[in-house]
Amino acid sequence: MFEFLFKYPRAVFSKGDFVLLGAWPKWILVILVLAAAAGLAWLIRSRLPQASPHVRNWKAGVIWLLQFAMAALLLILLWQPAILVAELKPQQNIIAVLVDDSRSMSIPDNGATRESQAVKALEGGVLDELQKKFQIRLYRVDGQLARISKLDELKTSAPAAATRIGVGLRQLAGEAADLPIGAVVLLSDGADNSGGIDLETISTFRSRRIPVHTVGFGLEQVPHDVEIDDAIVAPRALADSRLAAQVSFHQRGYGGQKTMLTVRDGEKVLAAREVTLASDGESQSETLLFNAGAAGAKTLQFSIDALPGEENRANNAVTRMVNVESNKRRILYVEGEPRWEYKFIRRAEEDDRIVKLVSMLRTSENKIYRQGIDDPKELAEGFPSRVEDLFGYQALIIGSLEASYFTAAQQELIRQFVDRRGGGLLLLGGRASLGDGGWGASSLADLLPVVLPNKKGTFHRDPATVELTPAGADNTITRLVEDPARNVECWKKLPYLMNYQEAGTPKPGAVVLAEMNAGSRKLPLLITQNYGRGRTAVLATGGTWRWQMSQPLGDPTHEEFWQQLLRWLVTDTPGRVVASVPSQMLFDDGRIRFSADVRDKNYLPAADARVEAHILGPGGAAVQIEMSPDANTPGTFHADWNADKPGSFLTEVTATRGTEELGRDVLTFARMDGVAENFHTGQNRELLEKLASQTGGRYWRPQDLSRLPNEISYSEAGITVRDTKDLWNMPAVFLLILLLRSSEWLLRRKWGVV
Repeated sequence: MFEFLFKYPRAVFSKGDFVLLGAWPKWILVILVLAAAAGLAWLIRSRLPQASPHVRNWKAGVIWLLQFAMAALLLILLWQPAILVAELKPQQNIIAVLVDDSRSMSIPDNGATRESQAVKALEGGVLDELQKKFQIRLYRVDGQLARISKLDELKTSAPAAATRIGVGLRQLAGEAADLPIGAVVLLSDGADNSGGIDLETISTFRSRRIPVHTVGFGLEQVPHDVEIDDAIVAPRALADSRLAAQVSFHQRGYGGQKTMLTVRDGEKVLAAREVTLASDGESQSETLLFNAGAAGAKTLQFSIDALPGEENRANNAVTRMVNVESNKRRILYVEGEPRWEYKFIRRAEEDDRIVKLVSMLRTSENKIYRQGIDDPKELAEGFPSRVEDLFGYQALIIGSLEASYFTAAQQELIRQFVDRRGGGLLLLGGRASLGDGGWGASSLADLLPVVLPNKKGTFHRDPATVELTPAGADNTITRLVEDPARNVECWKKLPYLMNYQEAGTPKPGAVVLAEMNAGSRKLPLLITQNYGRGRTAVLATGGTWRWQMSQPLGDPTHEEFWQQLLRWLVTDTPGRVVASVPSQMLFDDGRIRFSADVRDKNYLPAADARVEAHILGPGGAAVQIEMSPDANTPGTFHADWNADKPGSFLTEVTATRGTEELGRDVLTFARMDGVAENFHTGQNRELLEKLASQTGGRYWRPQDLSRLPNEISYSEAGITVRDTKDLWNMPAVFLLILLLRSSEWLLRRKWGVV
């Protein structure tokens, strides 16, 4: 219809330049148009019938507008309007035809695979029409670009495991840099596994003015499918810790139905939970809690049970890796007075084989009682005053103890313990703690997750009940039972606290996990926040021990809460060497960058260290690479490597300075091929349209492909000639003249205006 009305394809108008070929100057046209507007206005006004001014004016205005549009159109036609457009010279240019040959193109849609539909579309006359005008080069594109001589080679080759459209286009731009490429035709479902097409590739085609025409195949929305989008879980965990994984997914065709969400370690089910599916296309997220188990590298699979009639079941599961560590973590607990809370916290920690509580209890003004020490000299002189003494712990708990107990140097040491060392800090409520202990006026006030009240008498020996906030319902610290709703109810049923303390106002970056109902007031109980490399928390009570004393014998609530809180304090406390990778799962591409943050014994950046990565891969492969320092970030080192085979890899990063070993860290990652193509199997029309529009091409539907050979000629790439297309004789112009004239006549007859 467009070409019938406007005589030429859309590309002529989008790529061409409008010109007036008439010999007369354009300023004369402007004067004549203005004169026509003024003359018609005077003529119509002089002939107006005697009617009310309001009716007369607006009707006359409509008639004037129609007459002026008619006059202006005729004047413009006298100046011979045309489109000047670049057109490829026949048989002197190359059209590159790229066919996606990846695994996703083998998915059947409406009884035929996407690739067979693409081949059929080309063999249905499109390829023959292109060959009449241009030289054709055929390519298959999957993980890379490969030239083929005929389409039959696609039918006989096995589908590749991955699609990297950007890589294929870069290869084409490099190989054909000296060839007259007039345009590129890409037939694909848009399923790109490399994260999209980079700006550099698009800029290359734009600078050479090579349009990329894309042809999309595949359903944009799979009608019956459940797909996991992501599973977020901490890459590191302590042995026997409770881990939380946030699994996000969406579905179509099964809204309101129930299915099971499961996490497995091999064949062992770690946790399972029934979920109700949201409405079609809506993304939903569920939290799974499970025990990390024994130490070692764990490959965890998160899956959703397949539903009847589901078309693609391969996207119902994702794999993630977790490195479970068993090295001891030490917490220094400083308590200002003998009290029940101290006794029961230590008792809760006794069965934890990972966390060790080292405590110093002030029994009188100048006496301390030490427990859990490894050496008789440890804490013999009181609270540490040297970096090497305090930084040997992973967390610090301060009970009912005033801030003035610590010297100015010790307070600064505590700050650096959290900020530079990355340790955890927990302040407990007590008669000499928080606001009553002067912590709000101390140099450590900004370290706390709350703004403490600026007054005394904030500690109350009165009962208070506890309830979770929405943030605490799913948090691993406060998760006593797996089901979130039951967990909230479980907290409401806990015995009341014997005392509570006003903790003040939580800071903007803080998270309140639990609150207290104290009389008619609701006060924050457990507040956490990140600070520097570490984390801080306030527990505004010294009376959780009643959860142990008032519960039935054998009830684990008190022990579980404290073990989870203590493990939260120490789990993310870094060592002197911290190794990391951008992602522990590599899909179809083995390129990976190792990074390491290296510190000396004072936890200052060790820019002069020698850092090496020792990699163990599948089949007993062993590689050692040296990591290079980052010029912009002292103490940070990087190394690039390629895992050329699928499988799991274990990497140990070591750092030395001369003969001194600074530390070491272990991380795991895995390469999995042929997995990414199972996800997002619907046509990625957005990517195809974006690629076409940014390079000057057009997105095509397969049923419209017959018009491609005519439109593809209009390109500024390759060898071109400038062609002039007259516009005066378009059917649309004749229809417009007829419409303007007939509309004016009908309105004048109806209104009797002129």
